[in-house]
Amino acid sequence: MPEEDLVDIKFRLYDGSDLGPFRYSSTSTVDTLKQRVVSDWPKGKTINPKAASEVKLINSGKILENNKTVGQCKMPFGDNGSGVIIMHVVVQPSLAKTKTEKKIDDSPRKIVCSCSIM
Repeated sequence: MPEEDLVDIKFRLYDGSDLGPFRYSSTSTVDTLKQRVVSDWPKGKTINPKAASEVKLINSGKILENNKTVGQCKMPFGDNGSGVIIMHVVVQPSLAKTKTEKKIDDSPRKIVCSCSIM
């Protein structure tokens, strides 16, 4: 693989720590990057993604779409001088999990009405 088709990417986590840099082909998808972030997530963090679907990658203020390749997204990345692209990682837990955790009160409610006529 030619050297110019490779891109160095570093992932900045919520606490300011970094993962990487890792070298990717320009044909790698954003979904591949997310899977790498989940598999290499540091132990002992308070927030831990369970799947790639819980991870959002942000660069230049834009959330990157899973089906885009690194080559397609390369233009807005820019160059920070070191030749390494820095992407910010946001973890959003699955909505299905939070909905099941909510407790629903199905008990019948008593209607209490009090009127005063003067």
